[in-house]
Amino acid sequence: MFLNNLRLFNFKNHAEVNLAFDTPVNCIVGKNGSGKTNVLDAIHYLSFSKSSLNPSDVQNIKHQESGFFLRGNFTVNGKPKEVECTIQTAGKKVLREDGQDYARFSEHVGKYPVVLIAPQDIELIWDGAELRRRFVDTILSQIDRVFLEHLIVYTHQLKQRNSLLKNFSDSGQVDVQLLETYNARLIESGEYIFKSRQKFCLDFAGRVTQHYRYLAAEEAAGINYKSDLLEAGFSQLLKNSVQRDLALQRTTTGIHRDDFVFTLNGYEIRRVGSQGQQKSFLIALKLAEFEVIKAKLNVKPILLLDDIFDKLDDNRIHRLITLVAAGTFGQLFITDARPDRTLTILTEAGIKARIFTIESGTFTSTWLQT
Repeated sequence: MFLNNLRLFNFKNHAEVNLAFDTPVNCIVGKNGSGKTNVLDAIHYLSFSKSSLNPSDVQNIKHQESGFFLRGNFTVNGKPKEVECTIQTAGKKVLREDGQDYARFSEHVGKYPVVLIAPQDIELIWDGAELRRRFVDTILSQIDRVFLEHLIVYTHQLKQRNSLLKNFSDSGQVDVQLLETYNARLIESGEYIFKSRQKFCLDFAGRVTQHYRYLAAEEAAGINYKSDLLEAGFSQLLKNSVQRDLALQRTTTGIHRDDFVFTLNGYEIRRVGSQGQQKSFLIALKLAEFEVIKAKLNVKPILLLDDIFDKLDDNRIHRLITLVAAGTFGQLFITDARPDRTLTILTEAGIKARIFTIESGTFTSTWLQT
């Protein structure tokens, strides 16, 4: 997959930008705050119909404007494709492919895969289970359409069941038959999601281990899947927890409580890992994500590296760039606030690239010939 052209209109700090890409490696350089990351986020929007940074669509509109527009012209498996996304403060979001509006945004997921490595991704290791579930679910949603449908159903039914539990509490009456109807819908999707996550984790953990050893060499990295459904069937779990659910007015068991524990030599890496080890683990996660999507969809995702050189030591940078030079990836977009560093790294690796420099909102383009 290849992004040939990107147009931004009133997106974040950019009034109007039109960029053409004619090489696999593209570097966007400029001072902090110039809008480098926003270009990558525009690509992310065209892939997922949402920002990687701000969940509110309206807040991604340029200040004092009424909406934004994004357009990307891609080549996928040799065929030209055009994706557009429009947001208006007073209207709905519109996502279209080749001029046809999507009725459901979920139909778009997985068509234009992107893997992003960004500074905030370290929260996958530091933060709570919800982020790790979202990370795994985002990968599975791109490679398994049925999984995505079950995830949508489960999320909706969970909200409905929680609302029902609150109504029971408010009224002081419990309709057992109605509750069992809600349980049945939750169980079907929950069990599919559980089995998918379990199978995925077995394969994915091995890939992470392999990539971590490439980056850091010595320690053994791993992932342990934690789920209530490992202890009992979902139906039985819901029956056992009904009194607690009624008391707390929410569903206290299920796959929405799952976690993926990242380990180093058998211990939680967030507790025992150094900053360097945690960064290596994060890169290993993302490389494994790239590999899985490529294998399942038979297409290389676009790889977005946001300020990545500022977070890795020289050895890890060298190993990552070695993969770039070997043609492991397809199209890359790299941002850096230090242009000289990027030029040096790419030149030493013998990598040809297009350099886009942002200054006072204006882009200039030059070739890095090696």
